[in-house]
Amino acid sequence: MQLLTRLTAILLFISLQPGNISAQHKYAYRIFDSEGRISAFPQMLAAAGQTDVVLFGELHNNPIAHWLQIELSRKLLDTLGGSLLLGAEMFETDNQLLIDEYFAGIITESSFRSEARLWNNYETDYRPLVELARENGIRFIATNIPRRYASLVHREGLEALDSLSPEAGSYIPPLPVPYDETLPGYQAMLEMGNMPAHGGENLPKAQAVKDATMAHNIIQNLTGHDVFLHFNGAYHSNNYEGIVWYLGIYSDQQLDIVTISTVEQDDISRLDQDNFGLADFIITVTSSMTKTY
Repeated sequence: MQLLTRLTAILLFISLQPGNISAQHKYAYRIFDSEGRISAFPQMLAAAGQTDVVLFGELHNNPIAHWLQIELSRKLLDTLGGSLLLGAEMFETDNQLLIDEYFAGIITESSFRSEARLWNNYETDYRPLVELARENGIRFIATNIPRRYASLVHREGLEALDSLSPEAGSYIPPLPVPYDETLPGYQAMLEMGNMPAHGGENLPKAQAVKDATMAHNIIQNLTGHDVFLHFNGAYHSNNYEGIVWYLGIYSDQQLDIVTISTVEQDDISRLDQDNFGLADFIITVTSSMTKTY
């Protein structure tokens, strides 16, 4: 009996050692670099504060991604102040006036919310970002193409944009919109588009015009002393394609760009091989994480 008691005490002591506690901890997320090495929020913050553009690729319904977005924004605001710009895919270019009027106090939040075609998860996931910008006097840029024009491209191709009025043209990039169908991300969408009911060859073109519009609006609003922190679905910037490619097209100078992606994995103790190279920083979230919608 005495021996059993001593063995129990030894096993308890071993189980409480720091290494074992760490092994038993249930992590919600981990951050890796592009080569699969473990990283952390301070490294991501430091890189974001010393670049021109940060593309924060999210999974739209992932609460960890949204939490880290607001945390990164707050920390960058602390160090950069008014040199920080925020912008997002979730706001379309024809809503910029509404954002500006709301920030200036010309219209109420109620009016802004009723007219801005906000996403269903605005209250929980994007309002904190908008309010952070408004309350601290920094600009928030609507970067995405109005969905009616993306739908037009989906139906009729990029050439259909030529039929738009000059006023409509102010909400999209200069025509013709460059397009490289050989980019792997667009190739994958083209293969999906060739499946029944997926939109054919125009599916990646509709994606491309969104990427192009976001990149163009980032460039148009970026000055030499700013960091533009942009929020978008991860697929718009994964593998340094999409928005990244168009930033290279539209910028007349070499931009420093930091990309962040969000992925879900069953095991987040290491980065899955398929996720290597997605971005400069890859946030891995456990697959069992709850969703915001």
